[in-house]
Amino acid sequence: NKANVAMVTAYNDMLSAHQPYEKFPDVIREAARGMGSVAQVAGGTPAMCDGVTQGQPGMELSLFSRDTIAMSTAVALSHNMFDATMLLGICDKIVPGLLIGSLSFGYLPTILVPAGPMPSGLPNKEKQRIRQLYAEGKVGKEELLEAESKSYHSPGTCTFYGTANSNQLLVEVMGLHLPGSAFVNPNTPLREELTRAATEQVIKLSKPHGGELGLGDMVDEKSIVNALVALLVTGGSTNHTIHWIAIA
Repeated sequence: NKANVAMVTAYNDMLSAHQPYEKFPDVIREAARGMGSVAQVAGGTPAMCDGVTQGQPGMELSLFSRDTIAMSTAVALSHNMFDATMLLGICDKIVPGLLIGSLSFGYLPTILVPAGPMPSGLPNKEKQRIRQLYAEGKVGKEELLEAESKSYHSPGTCTFYGTANSNQLLVEVMGLHLPGSAFVNPNTPLREELTRAATEQVIKLSKPHGGELGLGDMVDEKSIVNALVALLVTGGSTNHTIHWIAIA
């Protein structure tokens, strides 16, 4: 009953939300070995940040990147040697791309593994106040950069309920996260234990352990609708009116 778990990772150092994924594969491998199984990085995907590329030519690649991520995910899983999948990604286009790609292999049980939000920094109202003063020419670039650095100051998703944090909520509502795992900060003991538990759970769901359900059984009309209801109820990112339709 040894399972082979595929990890598809969107790790890079550039995105604060994705930097914590550097250490996840080792945690997952160790947890898999504890279950008498193995875990391998099957492949990687690109991951870009709209907040960094906004106003730059690179922003034109943003939406296109979702489909590149979907293709990268499918290529990673195409070796037909895996019993389960763990998807390591969290930001705007990355989660939809990972889901679209892995649904081509919907017979595999699949869990998305969040990295979590960064701890609160400068309050959003204060950040907005400094931005407004800068726009009015009342403070300089140095003051603006100081406020931005205090706002986005550590690993994790941005400190507001934007597309990345909406991703985490929607995926958990769909039953594709471990319950309660979406908003636990990176680099904490609980975050690591949730990653271990996710590994153990996806192995328990695999066919070598008697599992019968795959990702394609989990992502159906009802789960898509539940996710969109949760999005609207919580005031999440309207970007998902594009992405979740694409997933469907």
